[in-house]
Amino acid sequence: MDRREFVKQSCSLCLAAGAGMLVGSLSGCATLPVYKTAVANNTVTVPETIFGTTNFQLIQPKNQYYNIGLKKEANGTYTALLLKCTHADNQLTPVGNNGYKCDLHGSTFNNEGQVTAGPAERPLKKYATEVVSNQIIIHLT
Repeated sequence: MDRREFVKQSCSLCLAAGAGMLVGSLSGCATLPVYKTAVANNTVTVPETIFGTTNFQLIQPKNQYYNIGLKKEANGTYTALLLKCTHADNQLTPVGNNGYKCDLHGSTFNNEGQVTAGPAERPLKKYATEVVSNQIIIHLT
């Protein structure tokens, strides 16, 4: 095989492998429940019905940079965490039922927002929640 053919085959192989990794990572993202909503009067409101088959919901408030992780607790209450790394203000990624991870420097947080691995040292911001007429209200103050 000459040099030209070797380079051509190598590039094709790298592209195929890269495309496979990209598709695999995108399909993992697609399974995450996401609810998009507006912010009004420093609150976000979501229907309780979004928790029909899961106890976790990723909330994307309109015109806000950071998502909110909303978890239904066993006692029927809700925990809302701002998914903003307390080390470098980076968006956090939910890691299954194991908490959240910062892809920038590797900090991890548990489901309650407590740091489980640094460099972050402070817990995540927790928002107060209440349920009114089957609507979960997240107070962003």
